[in-house]
Amino acid sequence: MEFKSDKLENGLVIIGEVNKSAKSAAVGFFVKTGSRDETERINGVSHFLEHMLFKGTDKLSALEVNEAFDRTGAQFNAFTSEENTVYYAAVLPEYLVEVTELWAQLMRPALRDEDFDIEKNVIKEEIAMYKDLPSFDVMDRCRILHFDGHPCGNSVLGSEESIGNLTAEQMRDYFASRYAPNNMVLACAGNFDWDEICSLAANSCGSWQRQTVRRKLDHSEGSKKKERVEKPNLVREHICLMSAGVSAQDPRRFAASLLGTIIGDDVGSRFFWELVDKALAEAASMQFGAMDGTGAFCSYIRCSSENVTKVLDIVKGIFDDLVKDGVAEDELTKAKNKILSALVIKNELPMGRLVDLGFNWTYLQRYQTIEDDVNAIKAVTVDDVHSLIKQFRPGDFTQLSLGPALKS
Repeated sequence: MEFKSDKLENGLVIIGEVNKSAKSAAVGFFVKTGSRDETERINGVSHFLEHMLFKGTDKLSALEVNEAFDRTGAQFNAFTSEENTVYYAAVLPEYLVEVTELWAQLMRPALRDEDFDIEKNVIKEEIAMYKDLPSFDVMDRCRILHFDGHPCGNSVLGSEESIGNLTAEQMRDYFASRYAPNNMVLACAGNFDWDEICSLAANSCGSWQRQTVRRKLDHSEGSKKKERVEKPNLVREHICLMSAGVSAQDPRRFAASLLGTIIGDDVGSRFFWELVDKALAEAASMQFGAMDGTGAFCSYIRCSSENVTKVLDIVKGIFDDLVKDGVAEDELTKAKNKILSALVIKNELPMGRLVDLGFNWTYLQRYQTIEDDVNAIKAVTVDDVHSLIKQFRPGDFTQLSLGPALKS
């Protein structure tokens, strides 16, 4: 595989990892904007805007956009997170230029008032749908409680109130300020012609205007608050725990991911053996999320109301043992094998490789080969993990619980 990079005068970065032996190609626009870049007044606009791009341009209707993707057989979609909005497609190599040109056009959408008014109802329905999913709702609420005023606590979906009050003009202003070429990366992976992509980008994106784009990058230690919310119709307790971690720019992010796997992997973790295997909880997981300038460990546990006290006592014991005894060498080895397996399997496909390629550049402004990531994971030692535990103490967490009304 051969890495290529270029940069237009307006700041748009173009990167590519060419693999002529691949049978497919993938392309994506990585826009460095998400809910953490919003104010309370326009919370949810990033995700709303993602929907609006598929409504078309001044020259393309929503139907024509769909037909254009359909004609190429592309597997395409988009997603919005707290920090990024990504538009991507995997396709046969002969259609990559056509699909890239289509995405470039969609990066300058019409944002018509009539489309905005219709899509607003879709977003409201989506908010209502996710509120009906307690596993999502508890984590969304816990994030808000944990970050407690820090922009990383902003909800990706927004609220019914913020979406209801949002205007098309506010969205257009947000788009103009955040979808600047110097705040975006165009990435390609797989079997494609680099020169063709660069020429296309220059012709289609070269006229986009550079903007001054900023993001608040303060680290958050978390609020450490603990709250319980009673919710009608629930019969199980849903618990989310969050604690501080390292940022996406910190080399210790690999050790943090391994620690999350040791504690809360779906099979074979400490949570699994102590909670799930013993039938005290139906689900118990922990993951580490590295973000721009900060990071967080997040656990989700689902159990009966009768088991809550026992489950939380066991969780406290697990975290206390971590501080006292650390992790064992064999635990670390198993965690490495799990993460390495997932990493290399995902990266065997251009679409899987595209995501890592784009995010590595977005966060680090450099190219990371698969081997770089593999070697970084292999290099993590037990002492590295112990150092993280000592500094961040994952047992010192924010807690948000959703559950049925407690019996008196």
